[in-house]
Amino acid sequence: YINPTSITIITLSIITGTIMTMSSSNWLMAWIGLELNMLAILPIISKPKTTRASEATIKYFLTQAIASAMMLLSSTTNAWQTGNWDIPELKNKFSTTIMTLSLMMKMGAAPIHFWLPEVLQGTTLQTALLITTWQKLAPISLMYMISNNIQPALLMSAGILSMIVGGLGGINQTQLRKTMAYSSINNLGWTIMIMALSPNLAVMNISIYIIMTTPIFLMMTNMSTKTLQNLTTTWTTSTTTTLSIALLMLSTSGLPPFTGFMPKMLALNELITQKLTTLATLAIMTSLFSLLFYLRIAYLIMVLTSP
Repeated sequence: YINPTSITIITLSIITGTIMTMSSSNWLMAWIGLELNMLAILPIISKPKTTRASEATIKYFLTQAIASAMMLLSSTTNAWQTGNWDIPELKNKFSTTIMTLSLMMKMGAAPIHFWLPEVLQGTTLQTALLITTWQKLAPISLMYMISNNIQPALLMSAGILSMIVGGLGGINQTQLRKTMAYSSINNLGWTIMIMALSPNLAVMNISIYIIMTTPIFLMMTNMSTKTLQNLTTTWTTSTTTTLSIALLMLSTSGLPPFTGFMPKMLALNELITQKLTTLATLAIMTSLFSLLFYLRIAYLIMVLTSP
């Protein structure tokens, strides 16, 4: 039990922190917003009194603290070089690279993704929902603001790597929270890759991902399913919910005619327009990995368990 005052303060701090970061034009204010947000979510992650939850909290805290330190290093170096603390004025090459890595670490994109599956596995489904959706808004909005200054090669290679890691990591999972973590890494890959060419498309991509992930987590919470095995037994008790989860999974994988196909199609269209056919082909090939584990879940739910 947490007392209502604490819940109110924590919720307000999480919301305020993200909004501060998203609306600030100064690196220090953006950093303060991220810190406030990070400190407020720690009690939520550690709420279940288990060793796993404590471990998840420490892992989350350490990665976010390192990313924050990198962010400060980047903005300070840039301020030394240019005398400017404005977010869009991040002109120094070293600063932009460090800042991009820091933001990728904050949102859990490959190659600095190791904390995300572990943290999600150690906490509740509601908290996992919070980390995979709300906690991504601030770093992505910062990346959007500096997207003009980031080297496209960095974003594209990180994007493709996230797609591969997200696709391959999710294949052998039986724990739904870990599967959702790898799904998040995979979708972040698409967002980061297309950020280099069309930042608006990247925002649309992550928004659609958030809209699709939220109901999946809420339905899992409602049925308290944590593993694939749980999911196969829920068909008899709540058919509609189970079917909805299967369809939402297919949508997240980017299978037409579902919603999730649209941002991927637009991203590929953008890549081909910019004469980056090899990258587009690679992206399609890697999305097959993730399709494999989404289809596996959908098959388990819809084919094996239906009467």
